[in-house]
Amino acid sequence: MKKYQFSVLIEQDEDGIYVATVPQLRGCHTQAKTLEELFPRIKEAVELCLEVQPQGDKTGLEQMSFVGAQRIEVSV
Repeated sequence: MKKYQFSVLIEQDEDGIYVATVPQLRGCHTQAKTLEELFPRIKEAVELCLEVQPQGDKTGLEQMSFVGAQRIEVSV
């Protein structure tokens, strides 16, 4: 069984709901009312995303490394 490590971005919406996203896996996200609920849910979401991803598409996952997150402000 292959092990992977992923960076998870966690945000909180205007209603206080936590939203977790895994940038390396397109469409891999979940939400919960508490952080304690969020962590098992995002692990499950990652496992499900990896199950449906073709084996050949998994080779690039090891090449990505987390650099950082930055908050920016723009005006339009």
